[in-house]
Amino acid sequence: MRRLTDLRRGLHLVHVLVAVPLALILIISVVDYLTPSTVHLRPLLVVAPALTASFAGPRATALIGALALVAGTLEGVEEHSLTKPDQWMEMLAIFAVSAFVVLFRAVQERHEKVLHRVRSVSEITQRVLLRPLPRRSGPLRIASMYLAAAEEARIGGDLYAAARTGDGTRLLIGDVRGKGLDSVGEASALLCAFREASHHQHLPLSALVRRLESSVCRDVAELTGTASNPSECFVTASILDVPDAEPKVDVVLCGHPPPLLLRGNRVLALEPDEVVPPLGLDFVKSARPQPTTFPFEPGDVLLLYTDGVVEARDRTGAFFDLTACLAKRAGEDVDTLIERLRGNLFDHVGGRLGDDTAMIAIERPPAGPGEDERG
Repeated sequence: MRRLTDLRRGLHLVHVLVAVPLALILIISVVDYLTPSTVHLRPLLVVAPALTASFAGPRATALIGALALVAGTLEGVEEHSLTKPDQWMEMLAIFAVSAFVVLFRAVQERHEKVLHRVRSVSEITQRVLLRPLPRRSGPLRIASMYLAAAEEARIGGDLYAAARTGDGTRLLIGDVRGKGLDSVGEASALLCAFREASHHQHLPLSALVRRLESSVCRDVAELTGTASNPSECFVTASILDVPDAEPKVDVVLCGHPPPLLLRGNRVLALEPDEVVPPLGLDFVKSARPQPTTFPFEPGDVLLLYTDGVVEARDRTGAFFDLTACLAKRAGEDVDTLIERLRGNLFDHVGGRLGDDTAMIAIERPPAGPGEDERG
C-alpha cells in the first residue's frame, strides 16, 4: 500500500512538472513572435525536451520535443522563413537534440528498471537471511538497524540474529570480511549455523561458539573455494546469552568490538577477559572460549554494533563517536534510541556510508509493581 501511495505521488508530481516545459514553449513562442525578425529565439525551444528528460520518461520527453518542433514550425510558417537554410538548420537542431534526450532517457529508464529488480532481489534476500528481530524476547525489548554500504543492495556483510532458549535469549551480531553482495554467502553460513545450534537449548555458550567456528570454517570454504587460505575468509562476531531471571549477560567476543552498556547517562564498554580470534580462522583446536559475565540490570540498555559504525568518518577524517552519542540517549526507549543513533551516524558521514553497518539495542525494562524480572 505504501509503494502504491508513493507511486501515485510520483505520477502527480510528474504531471505538475510537465507544465513547466509546456509553459516554456508557450513563452518562447510568444516572445519570439513579438520581437523583431532579426532576433531568433526559436533555438531556445530545445530547453523544453531537455528539461523534461530530468523528471519524466522517454514518452513524455518525446511528446514535449514534438510540441517544441511543431511550435518552431508554426513560427516559421508565420514568418514565411521555412525556405531559408538557416531556419532549416534551427529546426534540424531542435529535432536532433530532442531525439538525443529521448534516447538518453530511454537508456536511463532501462537502467533504473534493472536497478529496481536488483534491489527487489536484495530485499527478498535480506528477509530470508536477516529475519526481523523480535520486538520482545522474554523480558527484553529489542530494536535493530541494518544499512548496507552498496547502493544497489539492501544487504551486505553485516549480520545479526536472536534466538530464544528455555530460560533466556541468545544474540549474535557479526561482520564478514569485505562488504556488499560478495559477503552474503559467508553471512548466510554463520546465520544458518547459529539458528541450527540455537535449537540445542542447553548448549553452553562456549560450546555454541566452537560449533559456529566449525560450521563457518567448513561452509565458508565450500562457498568461497578458499580452503587452502582460510585467513582470507573470516567473520568477527559477538555472541551473548541473556537469562530471563538473572540480571546478567554472558559475552564472547570473536575479534568484534565490545558491546556498550548504557546505565543512566554512563556508557560502559563490556570488555571480556578473553577475546578469541574471528570465526573462520580454525582456532577450535587451540582455544576454548569462555564467556565473561557482566551485570545487566533492570533499566540498562545494551548496544551491539559492527565496526562500520565506529569506523565511519566525516569529511575531516574524524571517526563517529558512538559512546558520546549513546550517552546522550539516556532514558529513551530502544526504538527511539536506534533511530536517533542512525540519524547521528548519517549526519556525521554526510549521508553516505563507506561500510555496512548494523546495531542492536536491548533493554531489560525495570520490573513494574507486582512484577518480577520475567515480565
